[in-house]
Amino acid sequence: MSENEAIGMIAGNGIYPGIFAHGARSAGVKRLVSAAFEGETDPIIEEISDTVSWMRVGQLGKLIKFFEGEKITRAVMVGQIEPKNLFDLRPDMRTLMLLGKLKERNAESIFNGIGEELSKHGIELIPATTYLDDLLPGPGHVCGPKPGKRLPDEAAFGYKIAKEISRLDIGQTVVVSKGTVLAVEGFEGTNAAIKRGGDLGRDGAVVVKVSKPDQDLRFDVPCIGPETIEIAASVNISAIVVEAGKTLMLGKDKIEELARDKGVTVFAYEE
Repeated sequence: MSENEAIGMIAGNGIYPGIFAHGARSAGVKRLVSAAFEGETDPIIEEISDTVSWMRVGQLGKLIKFFEGEKITRAVMVGQIEPKNLFDLRPDMRTLMLLGKLKERNAESIFNGIGEELSKHGIELIPATTYLDDLLPGPGHVCGPKPGKRLPDEAAFGYKIAKEISRLDIGQTVVVSKGTVLAVEGFEGTNAAIKRGGDLGRDGAVVVKVSKPDQDLRFDVPCIGPETIEIAASVNISAIVVEAGKTLMLGKDKIEELARDKGVTVFAYEE
């Protein structure tokens, strides 16, 4: 089977699966075969895929059997799974065996384990940025108002803190203002951290989002989307700083429109 013949999508929530599907089709991929998750994946997956199988989170055995039956040799993880659903996991036997072998049960170790299980069955897990290079902004001003004089210093400070919490596998986002950390992303996710930090900072706080050290591009790639801009604007965040070349802008045109209309600067930082 040629490289562009078929791709298996492990489709989580949000707009990521649809954006990946568009990029894949534009690159000449002929078949999109999607594993979708009840209570997570947008039903639009039925319209953008050639074949779909719905399953519960934790049914690794069903996922592998589905991809094998569809002759899938390359797959991609796109979209997240709500943390509450991870706590409500009802794993099948294959998932239980995988979890039993892990020394740590954080997202990275679980996803690595899934990648290894897929590999045993001849299915390569490819980078989640495949076909999406044009959505990875280079360094400098990306969109929205021109950066203020303080932004480079805020970006450098926030970047240092965010890199450290990501190294510790706590989160990948911080909210800072005038050299003070207002919020650190934890289990609740990026949007909740932005709301907390914005409420504390009142006006002019800055969101900084980074990749993990030695980021595995097969999963958990940092992303921002239109919702990120809207939430930031709702709590008077002045700027969103992302790591240049390592953060996906999902819904790029809409991000640019909202950043302009709501007065939120988007800046890509490179150390």
